[in-house]
Amino acid sequence: MSNEPPSTRRRGGVYCHRGTRAIQRMVEFAPSSGGLALWVHHLDVETDPDQGPLIAANDGATIYYGPAFERLPLPIQVGLVAHQVLHIALRHPQRMVALRRLIGDVDPELYNLCADAIVNSALGHLSWLELPDRSVRLEELLSDALGIRQGAETALLEWDLERLYRAIDDRRSQGSQRGSRRGTGERQESETGGGPGGQQQGEAGRAVPREDGPRAAQARALGWGMLRDLLPAADAEHPELETEQSREWRERITRAHAGDGAHSMLRTLLADLPKVRTPWEQLLRTQLTRGLAHTPDLSWSRPARSYIANQGRVGRGARRLRMPWEPGHASTRAVTRLAVMVDVSGSIDAALLERFAREIEAITRRLESRIVVIIGDDRVRDVQVFEPGRSNLRGIRFEGGGGTDFTPLLREAERFAPDMGVFLTDLDGRADACPSYPVLWAVPARHADMEAPFGRKLVLD
Repeated sequence: MSNEPPSTRRRGGVYCHRGTRAIQRMVEFAPSSGGLALWVHHLDVETDPDQGPLIAANDGATIYYGPAFERLPLPIQVGLVAHQVLHIALRHPQRMVALRRLIGDVDPELYNLCADAIVNSALGHLSWLELPDRSVRLEELLSDALGIRQGAETALLEWDLERLYRAIDDRRSQGSQRGSRRGTGERQESETGGGPGGQQQGEAGRAVPREDGPRAAQARALGWGMLRDLLPAADAEHPELETEQSREWRERITRAHAGDGAHSMLRTLLADLPKVRTPWEQLLRTQLTRGLAHTPDLSWSRPARSYIANQGRVGRGARRLRMPWEPGHASTRAVTRLAVMVDVSGSIDAALLERFAREIEAITRRLESRIVVIIGDDRVRDVQVFEPGRSNLRGIRFEGGGGTDFTPLLREAERFAPDMGVFLTDLDGRADACPSYPVLWAVPARHADMEAPFGRKLVLD
């Protein structure tokens, strides 16, 4: 079986594809940062079944070259390959998947435009490559769509792709109005949205287009005629690999930029470098394991094992001396208790609640902890107690919909003397009492900016 990468064609013993000459020129002028192309797969194709004829595009792992690529002048070929390499190195296709999970509806065209603007500004200072006509740059997009005047250096140090996209995307559904309670409108958009092309699902599943606001309309006008080059992420079905791959690409970019110095393909170290995030599930496990672990305490009623093994003496023969009493250790509690409080006032979606419940079940089963589940909004709606290893949070019906007041739920949990409390909420409420037990606030990512009244905050992204 051949060990050749599936994305290359071998001609005469040399790996070759339509972008080979361009990569050779990149490595000649910028050995380190141009060498990032060697970490990428390259594949010649005739057509793309989704987009028809293409020049160059990528799916976050492979660059695809169409027949038209070979007819371009070499400087433009170099510009296109460098452009695609930076898309892959900065993890742009994968980050679109993550952003869609976070906010629900992401317009692929607007997202592609924002990603292109950042990459083009990063490459715009190089004289040995040429960007295609009508290439949009970050400073132009900020000026035309947002009215912000910044140079390329300043803009690249300040704007990352997610922040730029959120600032540009002011689309709104036809005839929609914001809910009176903060967060309701956002939830409705994320639940009904999600279709490519910026559409929402209306009644009976009909697609309801979202109208461009002034910023989105101006951005589209600026990027008119631009070819979309971000294909669906190749590894979207393996989100567990995202953290490690983002870390690897961030390290490669940093080393490459330092290696080339003034000749680097990157104008400056970007604010858009791949983010290395620790999954919230791992953080939740760490916090709960620390809070619920059996902590040994000194026990003066029983000796330590070392005292017993030495029979209470030290030394040899007749010179053995009696050791001072050495207390042993004993667990301070037989069964730990975890209070899980859930805000059901309308801001927690079902998918996130299921992931959260599944993780809580696994942790408490491993730690053999009793769970007290308290459900409510501005008052306690339901209380259920589960013995260690017998919880089934996914089978509970979480119903509510009123305002939010944390105080009744916190006081109800106090009755069970928990060792730790976890409160799943959007933090849009009040807390008039600080309990005696530590509290971990689990907050959906769209409400990450809200402040916790006390305790620690964990963002569920």
